[in-house]
Amino acid sequence: MIKHHRRSIRLKDYDYSQSGHYFITICTHNQQHLFGEIKNDQMILNQLGQIIQIQWLNTPKRYHNILLDKYIVMPNHLHGIIEIRDNNVGAIHVGAIHELPLHELPLRGKSSLQELTIKRRTMLIPKIIGYFKMNSAKQINQLSKISCQPIWQRNYYEHIIRDEKSLNNIREYITNNPLNWERDRNNLKDIN
Repeated sequence: MIKHHRRSIRLKDYDYSQSGHYFITICTHNQQHLFGEIKNDQMILNQLGQIIQIQWLNTPKRYHNILLDKYIVMPNHLHGIIEIRDNNVGAIHVGAIHELPLHELPLRGKSSLQELTIKRRTMLIPKIIGYFKMNSAKQINQLSKISCQPIWQRNYYEHIIRDEKSLNNIREYITNNPLNWERDRNNLKDIN
């Protein structure tokens, strides 16, 4: 029996509730092109893409201490910049966060495992992404009349933006993403 071990792509011991800018990329399950298509270097959202866009734009209604910066919904992923303004305002517990599997069990017993779980579930970025993914998938599945169909990959990519130059470069990258779609590493041609 082959045992798969997932590795964390998060920075160890970094508090993803700290004020600052975070560049987020969330990909569809199996890189499926679900949200529309690129035509004439422009992203044309279909109905599912419009759901994703609305859910993304509604995120600050749930988390009042964040601002959404530049974003784009692409055929099989979403890029967005989230700014956390104040990590003490508006943090809402949303239950289990599936975006943070326990990658390594601590050696010190059950209490250490519980502490690690609590620490991870209080971080704001994973809560935001978990809430967004859960609600957008639920709405898409209701529209499709299919229950439990995976929409998103299990994890997501984030990058901590550390300075203004990097922030501006990432904004430009997001803006130009449709222009560069043919060369984009997320552009896996549909096999179907």
